[in-house]
Amino acid sequence: MIIGSLVALITPMMDDGAVDKSKLDELVEFHIEQGTHGIVAVGTTGESATLDYEEHADVIRQVVQKVGGRVPVIAGTGANSTHEAIDLTQRAKEAGADACLLVTPYYNKPTQEGLYLHFKAVAEAVDIPQILYNVPGRTACDMANETVLRLSAIKNIIGLKDATGDVARGRELIEKLPADFAVYSGDDATAVELMLSGGKGNISVTANVAPKKVSQAAIYAIENNAEMARTVDASMASLHANLFLESNPIPVKWAVHRMGLCDAGIRLPLTSLSVEFRAQLEESMLLSGISLK
Repeated sequence: MIIGSLVALITPMMDDGAVDKSKLDELVEFHIEQGTHGIVAVGTTGESATLDYEEHADVIRQVVQKVGGRVPVIAGTGANSTHEAIDLTQRAKEAGADACLLVTPYYNKPTQEGLYLHFKAVAEAVDIPQILYNVPGRTACDMANETVLRLSAIKNIIGLKDATGDVARGRELIEKLPADFAVYSGDDATAVELMLSGGKGNISVTANVAPKKVSQAAIYAIENNAEMARTVDASMASLHANLFLESNPIPVKWAVHRMGLCDAGIRLPLTSLSVEFRAQLEESMLLSGISLK
């Protein structure tokens, strides 16, 4: 089972929007050195929606090669077309990813039966461990706990990224799921509480900026050391909030840039963090012990 702090890695870009391959390698090394337990390539935070098809596959391939088996690599391969999700998932398998992360089909607003059949089709088509991803605030599609329970019976569907922020709902689901099915938080502000309720990790935006602290908090929480987990997490409370001053990944890309780890490049229709929010974000970084450059 993949556990711990799983960074939802940004895709570094130059000022003209081109993928910065050298900085991508450097970010992978940075996270391994800082104790991140796994890397999610080309998820929401990795700008999956602005990369073209070939770039998407290339970034996954490069991350897998640079990681070299040192930590698990989870590839974002979700799509609102089942055919496209199958193709991306197959490409990720061929690239050597350890697992895939598949978001609920966005915009289409499928029924719960449609969601079940979509994920079932991908799982049956590509023999690789697959993690469901429910983020209704972005997709306008909420996968019910009952649908997750149905899908947990499919052998290579191994987990769920729950980005609802509803800890009570997550706790109720965890209590009903088989023991070998992992629930991961997709909401940094509530991640520690979900892990203290039986979640196995945090697919984290904040880990891009404070990887060591997010890793520490995750391990304390998984080990049920509530006091230490909450203490470490509390030191990042303002950072968790301010990394969503504008739509993800706008703030986190600016934050990683201010750490001197990459250029500020981002692709339209996303734009660089608004000037009015920069001081607020940078103050929360400093409060969390992060140096600016």
